[in-house]
Amino acid sequence: MSRRGDQVVIRNRRARHDYEVLDTFECGIVLRGAEVKSLRDSRANLQDSYARVEGGEVWLHGMHVSPYAFSRGELDPVRRRKLLLHRREIEELARRTQEKGLTLVPLQVYFTDGRAKVELALARGRRRYDKRQAIAERDARREAERALKGATRDRAARD
Repeated sequence: MSRRGDQVVIRNRRARHDYEVLDTFECGIVLRGAEVKSLRDSRANLQDSYARVEGGEVWLHGMHVSPYAFSRGELDPVRRRKLLLHRREIEELARRTQEKGLTLVPLQVYFTDGRAKVELALARGRRRYDKRQAIAERDARREAERALKGATRDRAARD
């Protein structure tokens, strides 16, 4: 994801904890006025946001973009924003979100070549025991990496 020139401005940290990510899509986002400047200053929040397919278009609901301090026009900070995807991707998302338990969750907002993009995930909600299991797996993986790193460090010190 982090190619040269990409600048991540907002991450939804709870999304990967609360949801099992099945697939991701890169979307453009329609912004008005000084919202771009607010985004560049990382003055936005994806915490309770979600996306929905409505009438053949994908809309992002609940993303809070704080008003830019020096702008004249006032926009609703929590208004819904249109996401830009190819027609086939929209049709696939509409079909797959009809399945039980699948939802569209924004993972992060970033800039690529000066354009704001949203990484949108097709995800399934996790239950409490799934979250505990994911945390245990992550901790076990970390411990294994530490042990492996320590073993290679000891071997390099002996040589």
